[in-house]
Amino acid sequence: MNNKAVINADVTKGTINKNIYGHFAEHLGRCIYEGFWVGEDSEIPNTNGIRNDVVEALKNINIPVLRWPGGCFADEYHWKDGIGPRENRKRMVNTHWGGVIENNHFGTHEFFMLCEMLETEPYICGNVGSGTVQEMSEWVEYMTFDGESPMANLRQENGKQEPWALKYFGVGNENWGCGGNMRPQYYADLYRRFQTYVRNYGENKIYRIAGGPNVDDYNWTEVLMREAHHLMDGLSLHYYTIPGDFWLGKGSATNFPEDEWDITMQKAYHIKELIEKHSTIMDKYDPEKRVGLIIDEWGTWFDVEEGTNPGFLYQQNTIRDALVAGVSLNIFNDHNDRVQMTNIAQTINVLQAMILTDKEKMILTPTYHVFEMYKVHQDAEKLALDIQSATKKIADKEIPQVTASASKAKDGSINITLCNIDKDNETELTVDLRGANLSDISGRVLTANELDAHNTFDNPDKVKPVSYTDFQVNGSELSLKLPAKSVVAISIK
Repeated sequence: MNNKAVINADVTKGTINKNIYGHFAEHLGRCIYEGFWVGEDSEIPNTNGIRNDVVEALKNINIPVLRWPGGCFADEYHWKDGIGPRENRKRMVNTHWGGVIENNHFGTHEFFMLCEMLETEPYICGNVGSGTVQEMSEWVEYMTFDGESPMANLRQENGKQEPWALKYFGVGNENWGCGGNMRPQYYADLYRRFQTYVRNYGENKIYRIAGGPNVDDYNWTEVLMREAHHLMDGLSLHYYTIPGDFWLGKGSATNFPEDEWDITMQKAYHIKELIEKHSTIMDKYDPEKRVGLIIDEWGTWFDVEEGTNPGFLYQQNTIRDALVAGVSLNIFNDHNDRVQMTNIAQTINVLQAMILTDKEKMILTPTYHVFEMYKVHQDAEKLALDIQSATKKIADKEIPQVTASASKAKDGSINITLCNIDKDNETELTVDLRGANLSDISGRVLTANELDAHNTFDNPDKVKPVSYTDFQVNGSELSLKLPAKSVVAISIK
């Protein structure tokens, strides 16, 4: 069939929350240490211990929000271990991720310093699994109270006179699993209790995020919304794209058979069904869509690279990952009425990373480039878009070959992002863009020849965006040729 899209430039469908382009950094493998944090004494250029090259690269993609300290690590993290003089901080075993020693040199003060350098909103995940109500309450007081109190005084003793601004706070993480193996009824009661003491001090208003379901656990969503929707601002959802079996073998990030490309695309597209089914349950209790769906862990998960610590979750990042990112972001944008934040896992050296480092070296991944191409959608107005695409049948599922997003930025420019998931064939797409002038058009494309094309420290620019000109204009119609396995971004001024 002919692929065709109709975009109405004068019909908007709400704002695409910039936080859909959020990130996640856990104390896992080399994400924090060697990724963000090298320490002031490092020969790697840094500012107060944080890598300069990483900050510069991440500022270029406008990270809107950063989730920390986990993940599973959050539910064994006791925040007082990570404050005060670093030489006095408690050393602990990171039981979830590799059994390595965590020296707590990167703690609350360092995280807020990082967020200030990145110009990003902090999203703190609190400890429900092994922590106490008092511990969580005191952490919020330490961070946000502007006055005299035991925790505010302690913060000032540690060098921070004014409180920080903290908007996003997660009350627990994966409490159905590593965060306590709880039943939804039990966690709902715990959430109601803990969130009571996540207080708003002064002008600081906290957006409380409840620990939501794993993949398709619709009963968890039902119970949490029924028992606690009036006490939450957001409900999390976790879903990873895994072509293989989580326990028996997830598949290689690079050396994979051709059929795993299609399986991966089908698994990535499954997030659409999960969003819609969980949203239907949420609609029953929250028809005004006040509670945001917060997909604060998502992305590809493959077997670790050979020779690396299995608990560090270090994997390469290919053009396949770029397509997963592009397809996912198009789906998130399309559900902007309910999806208010997502956080890809993870920012550096872990799972579907933006950046990989090796001592002083740093490279940008194909996924980084997708986030850079898509940043134009942040806080833009979603445009009415109807797309008819050829489909691909994968296993027992049919998914569209082409997905798209369209938005209008504050400067009036129209931006369209497109993904062609077909690994072998280019395809044509006709876009009928109504209500816009098609005189000033530019484009970029991210693609590759090999299915597992990726950047390395020896060849850091093998996969990167280049100029895209394979389009024609005829009146209000834009005819495009989309290369096989490609992400395309079009801007119309």
